[in-house]
Amino acid sequence: MWRSLRGALRCLGVKVCRRSALLVILLWLASWLFLNGLVFVHRNMFSDFCTDHKSKEILQRVCAEYQQGVLTGDLCEDLCVAGRVEYKRCLYYENGKKVMAASWRGVPIVLKSKLENFSSYEALTLLEYQDAAGGAGGEEELSPLDVVFYATLEIKNSLGLETGANLTLPRLWGQKLKENERTYSRAELASLWALLQQEEYTFLRVLQDLTHHVAKILGSCGHFYAVEYLAAGHAWDQYIFSLDELMLSSSPNPWSGQEKIINARDMVPRVALSFLEMVEHFENDFSHSLHLCDIKPENFAIRKDLTVVAIDVDMAFFEPKMRDILEQNCTSDNDCNFFDCISKCDKAKNRCGPKRKNSNLQVICEKIFRPWFSPTLLGAKAGLPLQVALQRAVQECAEIDGGEDAQRTRAVREQLKDLLVELSQEDTGHQGEGQEHKMRRVHTALHF
Repeated sequence: MWRSLRGALRCLGVKVCRRSALLVILLWLASWLFLNGLVFVHRNMFSDFCTDHKSKEILQRVCAEYQQGVLTGDLCEDLCVAGRVEYKRCLYYENGKKVMAASWRGVPIVLKSKLENFSSYEALTLLEYQDAAGGAGGEEELSPLDVVFYATLEIKNSLGLETGANLTLPRLWGQKLKENERTYSRAELASLWALLQQEEYTFLRVLQDLTHHVAKILGSCGHFYAVEYLAAGHAWDQYIFSLDELMLSSSPNPWSGQEKIINARDMVPRVALSFLEMVEHFENDFSHSLHLCDIKPENFAIRKDLTVVAIDVDMAFFEPKMRDILEQNCTSDNDCNFFDCISKCDKAKNRCGPKRKNSNLQVICEKIFRPWFSPTLLGAKAGLPLQVALQRAVQECAEIDGGEDAQRTRAVREQLKDLLVELSQEDTGHQGEGQEHKMRRVHTALHF
């Protein structure tokens, strides 16, 4: 009997041990998964957490690579040696993009890069070929024509455009190169190539000489480029743009001490006129229409002369690339919405149409103008005949399909323009001021 009892206890002990071992293994596995999950969440949630400490570390690495001869640019000497670039604060990190505020020789600027590290950008194939040739006992020099050829391919890939014969390296890159220099250093080529892989840099660099409605690039160091600091819009501000921030921007002040300083309410019709000018310019003055697919206050800014400027153009596309983006598989019209750019679903083919259904003007009327000229914001003036006519015009503008009736769209735009000019005259009390607010067309074309 005792033997049977000992056997039973031994069997029970084995079962308990096995269960305990299994529980320990399961507990260890659950702990491992939990800890790895925490690490994953931490990396994803806090890798884009904007801090001054991390921003300064990033710039220190840029300067270290500049000292090593890995990268260069017309901003590097002042940033890394002379101390003429003063870091101010971190603005935001988003999906790897780093954006910081600084001042360059006393002028406010914004430093940007799509990726944090210079090494994260794809290396220029020409440099790898040059290394192979050098290793084989030969030395291949790169002419500007070689670089322009590769730059042309990159621009075509990022913007969906062809480039013309007037494309030159200094135009793409702000580096002050000697006119008689026929070759470029490895650091110059690598830095240029890292910049060209950033769609926003390429977009701004190509367009800034052709329109005053995009932010100006002032310089670069490696993969970071500096743009002018402007008064950006805020969704929570009823007037979108702050006059206090406007005075801090780096753009020149067109008003002298003898002239009237405008208030926020006076500013609205003038800025609205500049929005209309920007829309007309983007639609008609380039070889392809430019589509803005993320229209919100934060993506625009104003200079001190109240010119509207597109400052975040990651979601701006010329017509050829816009068509490629829109033409996707679909089962309903909802599948054909690409942020603020939408098209229709052809249910017979289950494909979205390549032509955009709405327009830049329609979205701006809906998201910018309608809140501006609402009865809530206008207050006691909301019932005045001019204000009522303006509200109706804005409502019609927000509801029109830009791709269906071009003539009607032009008529609505002209009506808005006339009403805004009249409102601007009424608010300022200067009858002759309307001429100053007529649309300023820049008669240059972007022929790629």
